[in-house]
Amino acid sequence: MLERATRTIGIAALLLAAYFVLNVGLRLALPHSLELDEAEQSFFSQYLLAGYGPQPPFYNWMQYAVVSVTGMSIGALIVPKNILLFLCYLFYGLAGREALKDQALAAVGMLALITLPQVSYMAQQDLTHTTALLFASSLFLYGFFRTLDRPGVGSYLLLGIATGIGLISKYNFALMPAVALIAILPDAEWRRRALDWRMLIAVAVALVIVLPHAIWLQGNLAFASSDTLVKMAAGNEPAGIVRIGKGILAFVVAILAFAALPVAIFAAAFRRDFVLMLSSRNRWTGMMERMMVASIAGILLIVLFTGSTTVRERWLDPFLLVLPIYFLAKMKAAGLDLSVGLRRFRPVVPVLMACVLVALGFRVVGAGLIGTYSRPNVPMADLAREMTRQAAPALVIASDPYVAGNMRLQLPHVPVVIPDFPVAGIPAYTTAGGPVLIVWRGKKTATAADAVMPERFSSALTAAGITPQEIGALSLPYYFGRQGDNFALGYAWVRPGAR
Repeated sequence: MLERATRTIGIAALLLAAYFVLNVGLRLALPHSLELDEAEQSFFSQYLLAGYGPQPPFYNWMQYAVVSVTGMSIGALIVPKNILLFLCYLFYGLAGREALKDQALAAVGMLALITLPQVSYMAQQDLTHTTALLFASSLFLYGFFRTLDRPGVGSYLLLGIATGIGLISKYNFALMPAVALIAILPDAEWRRRALDWRMLIAVAVALVIVLPHAIWLQGNLAFASSDTLVKMAAGNEPAGIVRIGKGILAFVVAILAFAALPVAIFAAAFRRDFVLMLSSRNRWTGMMERMMVASIAGILLIVLFTGSTTVRERWLDPFLLVLPIYFLAKMKAAGLDLSVGLRRFRPVVPVLMACVLVALGFRVVGAGLIGTYSRPNVPMADLAREMTRQAAPALVIASDPYVAGNMRLQLPHVPVVIPDFPVAGIPAYTTAGGPVLIVWRGKKTATAADAVMPERFSSALTAAGITPQEIGALSLPYYFGRQGDNFALGYAWVRPGAR
């Protein structure tokens, strides 16, 4: 079946569609407590804003649109993400078709994306903005390769759409158009593509897509960059050669971690052909090499300039995503008979699909065996049910986006806010029109006697002259957890007018 599936992009896409349906089914079957990124999307989906914080807003806008139509549910969070991932594979296959000029190899390239752990496993586990980045990167590769091979208004329009979406998906995508331009400069014919008047169409479309967030970003740059700077910070490491060395080492390790599995799988499947193709080159492989080298150099400069000693593999997503297409293009340039290697490679795809599904399921249902709990193990549904057994809140005020997003999922018709996310129109303690439930993370062995309201909540109530009607704590066992392993929340009920 898989051999037939790799003959055309269409049939391979059907195989991938079935795989993503299984991913959706698995996530729906697991407890509906949210991962960190899922919780943030659940919370932010209440608002349509030009900016939400350290991450660009494309995924938030998409999530807001879905929830506005379907209402809040676990399906409203999971299905759009899997559709984006499916489209990432699909556009990657179309990009491969442009570069490889071979339907079968393009289908293989599309399926080979699953050899990249950042795409196959990490994106499914708990990544939203990175998922949008993967989608935008594949769409950009398709638009870029198509523009090089078949320039037309449609190609430039597609390139502009992909660039605009990429820029509001993740900020590191900004390097992608630059390295693409650098990659085509040595080729006289392709260089003319950048000077074509139709490039103005691409630029205009990208600007229209980016403009609302760009206006917001102008006045919120420090806020938007704070999280990235914290993640890249070198901690207490003093400036100097040691710090630079650690940054370079972290960068090299990130590249190896990103590329190790696809290199190992291609080398094992194609063996001698993989070695022979290293010295082969054509117009397309040269361009892809220049893209990867320019992007690696750009990221290295950023690492050195910021003094970072931390480099995460997913920061490389848009720049090394092209690896499977690149490997296939190199082997095709060598004029090799790939039939034997492809026969070895084909069984790898369903095996990796199965491994991803098993790993995603086992990390939750096997948490008690390994003693490490994932966020879906947190008993959020039970905690919310116990807290609201006696009354339904008119407003929930949560300590952080993780708690807020989970409460929003469990109480989809109740507005949920957090203290440090001020948005015009949010009801305050005294204007909620009903009981207000305040929720925060508690101690694992929490009891009612342990319930201490965080100072930022208590001081706000004191300033408003409001006295909580009830302060409590709940500690419930993790789903699939060991006996005695609990997760706790503290809570307080406030009723308007209570003094």
